[in-house]
Amino acid sequence: MTNSADVIVVGAGPTGLALACELALAGVRCRLLERRAEESNITRAFAVHARTLELLDARGLADEVLLHGVRVDSVAPVPGASLDLDILDTRYPMIFIAPQSATEKVLEARAIQLGVEIVRGAVVTGLRQDPDGVSLDLAGGGVERARYVVGCDGAHSTVRRLIGVDFAGKQYETHIMLADARLSEPPPEAMFARTSTEGAVISVPFGDGWFRIIAWDRRRDRVPLSEPVTYDEMRDAFQRIAGSDLGMGQPRWSTRFLSERRQAAHYRAGRVFLAGDAAHVHSPLGGQGMNTGIQDAMNLGWKLAAAVQGTAAPWLLDSYESERHPVGEQVLRLSDTFNRLVLGQSRVRNVLQAFVIRSILRFHRTRLAMAARMSGIGIAYPARGGHRLTGRRMPDVERLYTHLRDGRFVLAVRSPLELALPSVNVVLRPTLPGAAMVLIRPDGYVAWASGTMLTAADTAAAIASWCPGVRAATTP
Repeated sequence: MTNSADVIVVGAGPTGLALACELALAGVRCRLLERRAEESNITRAFAVHARTLELLDARGLADEVLLHGVRVDSVAPVPGASLDLDILDTRYPMIFIAPQSATEKVLEARAIQLGVEIVRGAVVTGLRQDPDGVSLDLAGGGVERARYVVGCDGAHSTVRRLIGVDFAGKQYETHIMLADARLSEPPPEAMFARTSTEGAVISVPFGDGWFRIIAWDRRRDRVPLSEPVTYDEMRDAFQRIAGSDLGMGQPRWSTRFLSERRQAAHYRAGRVFLAGDAAHVHSPLGGQGMNTGIQDAMNLGWKLAAAVQGTAAPWLLDSYESERHPVGEQVLRLSDTFNRLVLGQSRVRNVLQAFVIRSILRFHRTRLAMAARMSGIGIAYPARGGHRLTGRRMPDVERLYTHLRDGRFVLAVRSPLELALPSVNVVLRPTLPGAAMVLIRPDGYVAWASGTMLTAADTAAAIASWCPGVRAATTP
């Protein structure tokens, strides 16, 4: 059977769309299968963090996303303590509040522009692997085949179930109410949150007149998930907990939500990979879900492209799990902490945790560490090399990220260097911090660095494992 594509991505949410864009940008034939016959109008995620904005900027998409929401410059992890995000060394010292649907539309438009075929109404029912590829059975009798498959099909992933990967973790006990509504008396702060002995409520603006409203009501946190959220129920929760319903109008959408804390035991099984909610799900508090999924996609995309094109080092595909699985664990711990702070049943423990966080925010170093962790700026991967920069996020020195727009590696150097680099953009940066030469991966992390300028031949040899085919320029 001939391949339908080089890579099939299952699931057209933010993770699947971002991954399809990465693959198509690298010239890989990508086919995107989505079980929804029509686009969903349900927006679950709403926070876009600084690191995600940096990565979107590396593909020329951040400015488009920033047209569709509201920026938040500071957050209050606990009452009485504020964290100003301008402490971060980034062009995007903020949390950007935008409906997930808006981010999806930006990514989908780019995917279509790059030639990705999106097949809607495609329901995967079976999966078989062999040494050459993966076959997917579809409802209705069709079969799709590719060299690799990536499951980006959500928390209840069919792909994950078919490859037999365990999804270990737990469900939280409390039921949370979510809705989108207009507010005629919106709060002055962009990210509004109030807690009391009755529970907790949150509202965030989408920038188009609609607000995401969230309520954890101790009186209603055991109501069955199947019971619809009523307008009066949500208004009553805000009035009792926040002292006002903020002029809440009739919701356009609402649901009762039970969040989970789970992670796939493995992100790879042979030629099949997992990303996004198929690989990890956690409390929505902290707004980490969509961000972690898009970052999964940016990590995996260029590696899969190299494997398809036959240029990947033997260890490269395995590095997706070794790099991203620990990040998923960190995000679960962070989200779990937010969940316990806001929704915890033990008032004594909550008071102690709030005291600890207020203490942490008193000092610059610990404030910076908290902001870096929450924003994704502080994510780093295991080093492959002796220089201290390897594995770390590369700062956007003098708009360095614009040179990542075509999805290739970037070699930033302090002094001119002549190399024949078909897979690498060479960029002169006299003010390059921390090293004389830095090889930046397509996902914005440092692959290799040198404290001194090397000859062209030595540089080519040093980066050959990352960029096969690199050679020193020769004079005719």
